[in-house]
Amino acid sequence: MTLLAYLVRRVVITVPLLLLVTLLGFIITYLIPADPLAMVLSERAMANPQIVQAYRERWGLDKPPHERYLTYLGNLLRGDLGESIVTQQSVAADIARYFPATVELAVSATLIAVLIGVPLGILAAVKRDRLLDHLARFVSLIGVCVPVFWLGLLALSLFYYRLQWMPGPGRVNARLELPPTVTGLLTVDSLLAGRGDVFASALHHLMLPALVLGLYSMSLITRIVRSAMIEVLQQDYVRTARAKGLIERLVIMRHALRNAALPAVTAIGLAFGNLMAGAVMTETVFAWPGIGRYAVESATKLDFAPIMGVTLLVAVAYIVINFFVDVSYALLDPRIRLS
Repeated sequence: MTLLAYLVRRVVITVPLLLLVTLLGFIITYLIPADPLAMVLSERAMANPQIVQAYRERWGLDKPPHERYLTYLGNLLRGDLGESIVTQQSVAADIARYFPATVELAVSATLIAVLIGVPLGILAAVKRDRLLDHLARFVSLIGVCVPVFWLGLLALSLFYYRLQWMPGPGRVNARLELPPTVTGLLTVDSLLAGRGDVFASALHHLMLPALVLGLYSMSLITRIVRSAMIEVLQQDYVRTARAKGLIERLVIMRHALRNAALPAVTAIGLAFGNLMAGAVMTETVFAWPGIGRYAVESATKLDFAPIMGVTLLVAVAYIVINFFVDVSYALLDPRIRLS
């Protein structure tokens, strides 16, 4: 199978996956035993049947479930994600406003996870069953077991409230004038506008939530890289490379790490997908204006259109990330294309 045929097959598989995501999301929101109009109408308005009926017709809540789903799919094909009942704004516009903040946070957390997790996993494998290996496994265990929301509250209490090393919640100092929005990424927009003060403040505000969010992924990457490196280091070709007199650094980086790259690529790809979907708690704790916080606020107000929009966005992000992971697999190991 050629690389092009492999890519086409992966793209075709994503279509039924997206349809399944929309169907499951719609069923879950439909089964919630609550009336979204109760969150936007007063008790007096809810007691008036004419007002309630008018609102139901306005938002299509008077139609049978299958008609509402088919209408949603038809609008989705035109790029229409619906309209928020609470904000009365387009869901696509709301997501476009909140999504860059989540991307900025998730990318920063992924960079922290990769830059710390990969070297730590390599060192733990090379120093197997020594002090450094035990420390790496201990740190990984903490990162996997500690809840993100508790770690975020602890970090704010320690580094912001007590030590005052880090700024409080938010993306930037409230007294600073924001640069013009180009990408939505505050660090990038501040550099494009030549605003060094905004960049420094945005980067300072970004460090703590990115570190908290990236700790779990860093632990996962460390454990997977360590396991893959230990397995590779026991192979015959590594022993042969050492027997030829190659220095240990070249044996580790050129022979062992390249062959242990597939599990590491999987871990990094899944880590980024998890960060995109799992930023809800971090964004809530740090008052970060991203799609996670937007989804929480929509869920508390039973605003179903934004919930569906965020669910679909996260699903697309997962599918796209998995697609690129599969492509990297095919590039790193051509044997995968034949399977």
